[in-house]
Amino acid sequence: MTLRQLEVFLAIARAHSYRQAAEALHTSQPGLSQHVRELEGELGTRLFDRLSRGVVLTEAGRLLEERAKRVFATLTDAREVLGELQGLQRGSLLIGASTTPGIYVLPAVIGEFRRRHPRIDLRLRIANSRLIEEAIRAHEFDLGVVGAHGLAPGEECLAAGLVDELVLIVSPRHRWARRREVAPADLAAEPLLVREEGSATRRVTERALEQAGVGWRASMELNHTEAIKQAVMAGLGAAFVSVHAVRGEVASHRLAALRLRGLRIQRHFHVIHSEARTLSAGARALVTMLSAPIKRG
Repeated sequence: MTLRQLEVFLAIARAHSYRQAAEALHTSQPGLSQHVRELEGELGTRLFDRLSRGVVLTEAGRLLEERAKRVFATLTDAREVLGELQGLQRGSLLIGASTTPGIYVLPAVIGEFRRRHPRIDLRLRIANSRLIEEAIRAHEFDLGVVGAHGLAPGEECLAAGLVDELVLIVSPRHRWARRREVAPADLAAEPLLVREEGSATRRVTERALEQAGVGWRASMELNHTEAIKQAVMAGLGAAFVSVHAVRGEVASHRLAALRLRGLRIQRHFHVIHSEARTLSAGARALVTMLSAPIKRG
């Protein structure tokens, strides 16, 4: 069993497709198939089942996937520990972030990090909060940045200093567009656009409205903040989104932002980490930056 075989195996397991895995690894499908045949031959069992919609792991494949992830997490930790000998002069960081911090907050932080530490290879992967949390538990990321989080065993929150507020956005042609706030009772008659299940924005919004006893109805579910913003601009309803996500649109009057009277929905972005992984010097430096107040020009 070789590391390359395990790398190929994990790529196919993630993509559920030989073709997409080959593209991700910049190699050929026959080459991938050969690696899988050799690995299955050595283990004496099938690792994938081919279905009409792609490939899925067998029971043996699922067991191997869990252990293969641990192997690569251990190798990454070893590289980071050895990189400590060079301080912040070398190393790599793989960060997972949920949609709002990943798109609207982290790019500026990462830009500053790269200016300070140009020899550290920092990569960012974006998904909703639930997927990022699952990846942290599977030791796939060095750090995760999510909008709301309940710690699972073996996890720790390294920082929660990035403050966010969820505001209600409407089209500039909406009857509320010139208001700063509306009565909570008015929300019940307004079609509300919401993020998908697993989104921290949706989780925080639903909890805040429920605790405040505010009635509301979801008219459409969309799986990306940008899609929600476009739908609101088109007059399809109102939505709660991060204030960070709509600064440009509000400044240019493409959207209007307001609050519910007597209710301010705030949260912190949490920086999470698996205790099973060594926190490198680069990761510690990034956590320090993420703990500082957000600066905007």
